[in-house]
Amino acid sequence: MAAGARPLLLLVLWTLAAPARPGPGETGDGGWQRRGPGAPAAVTEEQRCTVERRTDLSYAAFVQHYAFSRPVILQGLTDNSRFRALCSRQRLLASFGDSVVRLSTANTYSYQKVDLPFQDYVEHLLHPQDPASLGNDTLYFFGDNNFTEWASLFRHYSPPPFGLLGTTPAYSFGIAGAGSGVPFHWHGPGFSEVIYGRKRWFLYPPEKTPEFHPNKTTLAWLRDTYPTLAPSARPLECTIQAGEVLYFPDRWWHATLNLDTSVFISTFLS
Repeated sequence: MAAGARPLLLLVLWTLAAPARPGPGETGDGGWQRRGPGAPAAVTEEQRCTVERRTDLSYAAFVQHYAFSRPVILQGLTDNSRFRALCSRQRLLASFGDSVVRLSTANTYSYQKVDLPFQDYVEHLLHPQDPASLGNDTLYFFGDNNFTEWASLFRHYSPPPFGLLGTTPAYSFGIAGAGSGVPFHWHGPGFSEVIYGRKRWFLYPPEKTPEFHPNKTTLAWLRDTYPTLAPSARPLECTIQAGEVLYFPDRWWHATLNLDTSVFISTFLS
């Protein structure tokens, strides 16, 4: 190798390995939060989180205490600072603005699918939830990802290091406005990490079917049904902060509510 080429090669390698830093005009929220006139009305966190938080949880303890029995919030297991920086509004629009994404309706069964450019979704549909809207009137970017087209982003994500025997992990990436969410539903086990924003979760064990309408949004359920529930009938609930990961076991009912414009990624074990 020529003597003059070595410093240039080292510079290129350093640039690829260096952590992504906020770009011009970016903030600690990745540029996703609305401020000033037109900002969303506050959607609050729960009075008391009823899901246990664990730091430095071992795999043996995860399997013994949580994997098949109850949800848990995991902290500090992975470092996704690089992935988080790449998920800022500015960087995602620069990388994927022209990519076509598939939106689902925000009801229990997600009947309708709509395809449109990612930039159109971010600039025109990513707004606070209208409390009067029904689930099938609300479009939501989550789950139907083109993994080939988005591979340059997903390869920087470090999923939770825990798996379950006989399952294969699959990613599901999403971005949604404040007050949006998905009503109660269930499926196999998985992890959900918040990258930007906050996501409030409501969870019931498989044997305890929640009281809900599949076409009413979680925001409407929280306003109309939640206050009428007896303490014994209320779900487990907690708000997941940026950098935290929620694990939910197989067939647990759950509903979600984004308290801010949120960026999130789930790892389903199916």
